[in-house]
Amino acid sequence: MGIDNILDMVETLTAVVKARNERKYFWLRVLGIICGIAAVAAIAYGIYRFLTPDYFDDYDDDDDFDDDDFDDSFDDDFEDEEVAGAEA
Repeated sequence: MGIDNILDMVETLTAVVKARNERKYFWLRVLGIICGIAAVAAIAYGIYRFLTPDYFDDYDDDDDFDDDDFDDSFDDDFEDEEVAGAEA
């Protein structure tokens, strides 16, 4: 085994390591671009939610539902029937 063979093996191993690192850096770049796009989208959504008016406050909850609308004696009617049925 001569020095030329050793140099060829070193060059081959160096080329393999460079190719592996290039693939690794390629995927890191792709992942970085995806994360960057996601961060910009999250910031844009946050700004949108902050700047859009909240129409929920325009509704008055007291007007939509009143407890006074219900007949409180509704439950009492059933209790009166049960008591009357038990006495008879």
